[in-house]
Amino acid sequence: MKKRSLYLLIAAGLICLYGIITIFAGLPSPGKLGSDQFPVSTKIMDRNGRLLYEIYTDQNRTPVKLNDLPDYIKQATIAIEDKNFYKHHGFAWEGITRAILNTVFRQKLQGGSTITQQLVKTTLLSPERTIRRKIREALLAFAIEIRYRKDEIMEMYLNHVPYGGTAYGIEQAAQTYFAKKAQDLSLAETALLAGLPQAPTRYSPFGTNPEAAENRQKQVLTRMLEDKYINQEQYQQAVDEALTFAPQTNNLQAPHFSLYIKELLVEKYGEPLVEKGGLRITTSLDLDLQNFAQNAVATEVAKLNKANVGNGAALITQPRTGEILAMIGSKDYFDLEIDGNVNVTTRLRQPGSSIKPINYAAGLGNGANPATMFLDIPTCFQVSGQNRYCPRNYDGKFHGPVQMRFALGNSFNIPAVKMLAANGVETMIATASAMGISTYTDPSRYGLSLTLGGGEVYMTDMAVAFGVFANAGLKIELTPILKVETYQGKVLETVNFDADLPAGEKVLSPEIAYLISHILLDNNARSQMFGTSSQLVIPGHAVSVKTGTTDDLRDNWTIGYTPSFLAVTWIGNNNNQPMSPWLVSGVSGAAPIWHKIMVEVLKDQPDEWPKKPETVVGLEVCSLTGFRPHPEHPCEAKRFEYFIKGQEPKEEPNLKQFITIDKTTGLPPPPKASPLPENLESQEHLVLSDPVQKDYCLDCPRPLNEKGEPQEPAYFLFL
Repeated sequence: MKKRSLYLLIAAGLICLYGIITIFAGLPSPGKLGSDQFPVSTKIMDRNGRLLYEIYTDQNRTPVKLNDLPDYIKQATIAIEDKNFYKHHGFAWEGITRAILNTVFRQKLQGGSTITQQLVKTTLLSPERTIRRKIREALLAFAIEIRYRKDEIMEMYLNHVPYGGTAYGIEQAAQTYFAKKAQDLSLAETALLAGLPQAPTRYSPFGTNPEAAENRQKQVLTRMLEDKYINQEQYQQAVDEALTFAPQTNNLQAPHFSLYIKELLVEKYGEPLVEKGGLRITTSLDLDLQNFAQNAVATEVAKLNKANVGNGAALITQPRTGEILAMIGSKDYFDLEIDGNVNVTTRLRQPGSSIKPINYAAGLGNGANPATMFLDIPTCFQVSGQNRYCPRNYDGKFHGPVQMRFALGNSFNIPAVKMLAANGVETMIATASAMGISTYTDPSRYGLSLTLGGGEVYMTDMAVAFGVFANAGLKIELTPILKVETYQGKVLETVNFDADLPAGEKVLSPEIAYLISHILLDNNARSQMFGTSSQLVIPGHAVSVKTGTTDDLRDNWTIGYTPSFLAVTWIGNNNNQPMSPWLVSGVSGAAPIWHKIMVEVLKDQPDEWPKKPETVVGLEVCSLTGFRPHPEHPCEAKRFEYFIKGQEPKEEPNLKQFITIDKTTGLPPPPKASPLPENLESQEHLVLSDPVQKDYCLDCPRPLNEKGEPQEPAYFLFL
């Protein structure tokens, strides 16, 4: 027993000794603090190896003395990074504990760094994220606190810490962002710079989220106010100060995409490795196509200046693999007047009618079919606890009985709302979410206007969702990064595609995906509203396409695809100003951009139709009702339609029925009306019903309006 205890004690001692050796082995001397480091730049390249963006690691640094700087530079840094800087001895135990717990239980090392630790991490240690490095960091921080005075540590920190890109140290940061010396920085400028070191990519005013820089600046100023470094008047003056940034000089191609890739890399690998680790990134982008699409966006938006259109965006993908071939986040990344550096493809916008195919896909899954008839007549929906909702068609007209194929093709609003009323908002949200729309999370937030674009979406999500139609029901996430390796050639990740067997999650049946795609490529189905030779037609190619414009005219979309290529285009204004009403149809807005792009993409490609599943069958239906012709009372006109096998429509019933008519109006009494019994009479009329509205009298006389035209009364549906 004693021997066993002795062995255990020796083993424990050896383990401790090994841990101590591991931690201290190769530990740099604090005396080397500030010595030159040798980082390697990260290169982001397109699919053909052409350089898009080089994240330079040259540490442009101009040393400054702490005594030469305004006090608020030091104060801002302490307030946001380490409020107890002058009290601790290099590290805070609570920070170390939190970091260890995050690593052990969440596999994510974060937080806990003092200014001294950050100085150590920047100058003496590698950027690896491990408990060992965190412990070494704390030990070195303690040693540095013994060797140097606090103000010396602060001075070294301000001269070494990275502020983003090539800017190391406060002096170089002041030159990079404001073209001035650090000693001349205002409080507002200082607050912005002080907020950068924690996450330079995320908080950069030159990045894709400039409002994040503004919010971070306010956070710094708030901390300074709380810690009594500034008073309320100074705080407000700094918040109200308009900042003027220095012009950007980076050699940056496909800027929105390149910075999008950088953000993805930082999220996965951490800022230090991306900034200084010498990564080589092969992306899916085609630079030639990117430049063509960028020019198409800029050219077409310029033509719309008189229509109060200030910006445009486009996204081109390969649905089978999710590869992003082009990403144009604005007409001009460097146009500060329109916030051109904002990447619209990753921003929330309302999709307008472009969301309708998802609603109809949900309907097909609930038993509807492309011949399902909807009554496009004045209709108001009364939902319990909500205001009465009376949708209108964008052409201001009503089109009577219209079947799903033509309702979707012509983008009529009232049939779409009726489809949603039949589906239920929860069903549409479940379908949209499964297809890749990440923003529809709480059904209680939405009403029937959801099918007309009443919920915000990301363009990237719309590309994934429409890719489901292109992929015969498979959802394939966007894949913008094909390979990540170090400059020494070590592969960190790579993507291999099998073009014949796309790997994805089945979220729609192939039959539903085919029917929606077939409707959207049917030029005849949309010709009533768009004509036969609109911008939605790509000569020599079958292309499924849908437009969308919001009711408030703030967003205008076109989304179209083949099984191999998909393009999403948008026009509008970043400040949400409405556009001219003549852009209401979508054909004169985003569609010309989309048309140019698709002609270019498909110019050397074969005509490619969606593959029809064997379980989709075709047959003749009545052009009015969508039922199959009945031998005893044949319909006047017929047309051909596709259906999911087993869900073909029934034979057309006898449309002539006896219904109750109010003799004073010649129409059936409206719901919840109480006409006098002597005014009611049973009469035989042609009667139609759609999925939510029953017993509509087709041949009843309508009162005439002031122009002598039949005036359809509004019908009320209580849901």
